[in-house]
Amino acid sequence: MGVMRKALLAVLAAVVMVVGVGASAGAGDRVIAPEADVAHHGHVSLASGRLGVSLASASHGPASLANATVRLEFSAPLAGAQALPGSCLWGGDQVVLCGTGPLRAGGAARRVVLDLRAVGLPEEAVVRISTLWNGGTTDRNVANNEHRVVAPATGDRYVF
Repeated sequence: MGVMRKALLAVLAAVVMVVGVGASAGAGDRVIAPEADVAHHGHVSLASGRLGVSLASASHGPASLANATVRLEFSAPLAGAQALPGSCLWGGDQVVLCGTGPLRAGGAARRVVLDLRAVGLPEEAVVRISTLWNGGTTDRNVANNEHRVVAPATGDRYVF
């Protein structure tokens, strides 16, 4: 067999494999990664310069996750040298990143509680909650894992 013919057969085989994979997945509906609906819910409060966050993270499925990372961004400047729970770390002066640990599809939520001191006595704080990393899964419903909560300094719990 000539070199040209071997090259042509190799190209045709590659095209057949790519077309076959595309056809089996359905037109425009290729599966890239497992799907997991990561959700974050909880509440935020602000009183006397203290920001409280209670966060529950879960996977509504269909896939479970070994871990996910939640990003919490605060509009109010936070006091330095504050201890965080073991699953969290500082991602900047006003950003905290928390690992959720395993999230079993349809299983119980994993909870993280933060008690942070703001600089001074802000009248309000905005907290943005979002999934930074979801274990490489596809999440078609980001409405339940991206939140923006305005918490006036009333001490009341503002739910997300």
